[in-house]
Amino acid sequence: MRFASLGSGSRGNATLVEHGSSCVLVDCGFPATQAERRLECLGRCAGELTAIVVTHEHGDHLRGVARLSRRHRLPVWATAGTAASLRQPVHLLRRFNALEGFAVGDLEVCPFAVPHDAREPTQFVIGDGARRLGILTDTGMATAHIAQMLTGCDALILECNHDPGLLAAGPYPPALQARVGGSHGHLSNGQAADLLARLDRSRLRHLVAAHLSERNNRPEHARAALAAVLGCAPGWIAVADQEDGLDWRDLS
Repeated sequence: MRFASLGSGSRGNATLVEHGSSCVLVDCGFPATQAERRLECLGRCAGELTAIVVTHEHGDHLRGVARLSRRHRLPVWATAGTAASLRQPVHLLRRFNALEGFAVGDLEVCPFAVPHDAREPTQFVIGDGARRLGILTDTGMATAHIAQMLTGCDALILECNHDPGLLAAGPYPPALQARVGGSHGHLSNGQAADLLARLDRSRLRHLVAAHLSERNNRPEHARAALAAVLGCAPGWIAVADQEDGLDWRDLS
């Protein structure tokens, strides 16, 4: 089992998870043509995907989903709330709820609800029966349920959206600052570190900081916050970049 990022940030998010003959794209916040180019950079083409699994309907996660689905005849998995927000048809729509896992080929997808300002947002733990990847990119706070779902994972993609000081001093108007930093917005570096400290990290082999704000955060701030919890060098923490994403990380 392995995973990679096509890119992560306010201008687009997409994560690739692969095991055996199955290759799942989690979200597609890039235009379809751009997503195809980014997939090629990771040695994959869109026609090789098994399915697209969607966390929620915000454009930086949904933008290219419908067109990529139709162009390559890919099924799309979404909650009822997310599906109701689709403005374009997809090739095949499959609904799931946040209380039940489902299989996509050789991969098991376990969704969980998160507090975020969307209609029915979820995040995922994806596994192959032996290893587990936790994905958390959009939540305003770290609930006990989120911690329960992410504890004991072999790899984590963890939202480190903003530095509170940079957010307060940045260009966002007060209403947008309140939304980003609110209980249904995005995790700060400190909140991400606090969540990480609550988890069983005994199996953790990969930790990726994701969804960093280009205006309200810095990679070195996110790395420092997470490294302080692990007691490791900041350089061990990977960052999913907006432009370059993240190359394959192997869990086998």
